[in-house]
Amino acid sequence: MPALTMIRRIVGRRLRQVRRFAGLDSRRRALLVEAGWWLLLARLALMTVPFSRIAPRLGRFVPPDEGRLRGFPLAPPAGPSELARDVGWAVTLAARLVPFKAVCLPQAMAAKAMLGRRGVVSVLSFGVARTPRDGLEAHAWLAAAGVEVTGFAAAESFTEIGCFV
Repeated sequence: MPALTMIRRIVGRRLRQVRRFAGLDSRRRALLVEAGWWLLLARLALMTVPFSRIAPRLGRFVPPDEGRLRGFPLAPPAGPSELARDVGWAVTLAARLVPFKAVCLPQAMAAKAMLGRRGVVSVLSFGVARTPRDGLEAHAWLAAAGVEVTGFAAAESFTEIGCFV
């Protein structure tokens, strides 16, 4: 592929993204920018700080059953549920747009921070799965106010080993 064609595609893609961003209402734009900021902070923390120092900021580590009970109330109020869905949307989209790799754990950490700032209790779950090639694979996902916020697309294939509430 000629270099000029490749540059045109990249520029065209970025222009479409800018137009879509400009077309969002101010609340969603603010959520998206905040999500990008929290993703960056989570990524930097995971790269520079031992997880043993990050873990206490995520909450209390509990067995999976206890965390699930806290994260999924039987009848969650509409306000926090809608907010959890909006935060999930913002973090998932921002993870695709940021210029670094924002995998499941930084996404869950970013969403947990955003929801925590707004007083919404969330549960960050960790799971593992056996893979034929690599042995073990880990995954993180977040639930809040009865909503699957981040990481649930892959969560079902993992065995939950614990969570932060």
